[in-house]
Amino acid sequence: MKRKKILILGSTGSIGISALSVVAEKKELFQVVGLASHRNESLLLEQASRFGVSKLALSGASPKDSRIEYQGLEGLLHLIEETDAEIVLNGISGAAGFLPSIKSIQTGKNLALANKETLVMAGEMVLAEAKKQGVAILPVDSEHSAIFQLVKRFDKEAIEAVVLTASGGAFRDLPREQLHSVTPNLALQHPTWNMGKKITIDSASLANKGLEVIEAHHLFEMPPERIHVVIHPQSYVHSLVETKDGNFYAQIGKPDMRIPILNALTYPSIHSHSMGKLSLSNVQLSFFEPDGEKYPMLPLAYQALRRGGTYPLVYNAANEVAVDAFLKGFIPFTGIPHLVERTLQWCDWPVNMEGIEMVLDTDSRARSIAQAILSQKKE
Repeated sequence: MKRKKILILGSTGSIGISALSVVAEKKELFQVVGLASHRNESLLLEQASRFGVSKLALSGASPKDSRIEYQGLEGLLHLIEETDAEIVLNGISGAAGFLPSIKSIQTGKNLALANKETLVMAGEMVLAEAKKQGVAILPVDSEHSAIFQLVKRFDKEAIEAVVLTASGGAFRDLPREQLHSVTPNLALQHPTWNMGKKITIDSASLANKGLEVIEAHHLFEMPPERIHVVIHPQSYVHSLVETKDGNFYAQIGKPDMRIPILNALTYPSIHSHSMGKLSLSNVQLSFFEPDGEKYPMLPLAYQALRRGGTYPLVYNAANEVAVDAFLKGFIPFTGIPHLVERTLQWCDWPVNMEGIEMVLDTDSRARSIAQAILSQKKE
């Protein structure tokens, strides 16, 4: 059986490391033909040696080792263009993953997408390009992977709504009044998942779920009012679909990112694995509505999605600036939604998206405005 050729972007991050773990278990299915990291040169070289990969990129630093042929953003895009891969796994964090996603699609490669910002920034444009090139976008996030699997089992007309589950993050059980004084170290203590700093903070603020709502809107062609979010502390139910007869269908399983990665890489097949399974004995499941006042980043995401155009992009850009400021101690945790809201309200942002340059220019402008608001706060 011919092995599927995979290019992994963000190979030294949590998604990339999990993906390589999947490849190591399923060597008969996959061949890694390219790897890219942002700055972690030593781990990148170790991964290349372990999996026999010669095409390497370091996008955020000048490589010291001559074995790394591609460097910087341009080098990363050239890596994508020049690597003979059938599927690209984009595990890059944040808006930096947008152009690599576009390049992957433009070069005719299927895209296993863990970078939700790609669709948040320009969902309609990205999906139109994928349709034009005849390539698939396969969601890697556990929530969207679950919905993707469930939707395939129903007639689209039978689905009333999709339900995204959220762990509630590090402050799920903390009273809202205490959020102002929480520290970055506390925010990074996720109760379920082991992830990068940015996504862990987003989980604590529920911004991550806001981004996932926007992503789900594009992936599954669902209007905002048919995309629901519930807090599910156990993280066993990865998401649900509601059918028009009022029934809910859920994907329930072990909370392990390697499983949705495997499902994306092997789609449309389902394969067994040795990553462990959830035992239903003594499992208790609970769900409750998120508090919009405690988690204002979630209603802000819905507002941005309803306004459309570049508003979701601005939401994401301002949030990235705000999270960085919180991690550096410049603003409190509760300052994250305040900065995002002020940036969204700064002006009438464009509601028509006209090409990649407009996406990048608006993203840059939103970040500059968010930074200017931060500077005012410091004075």
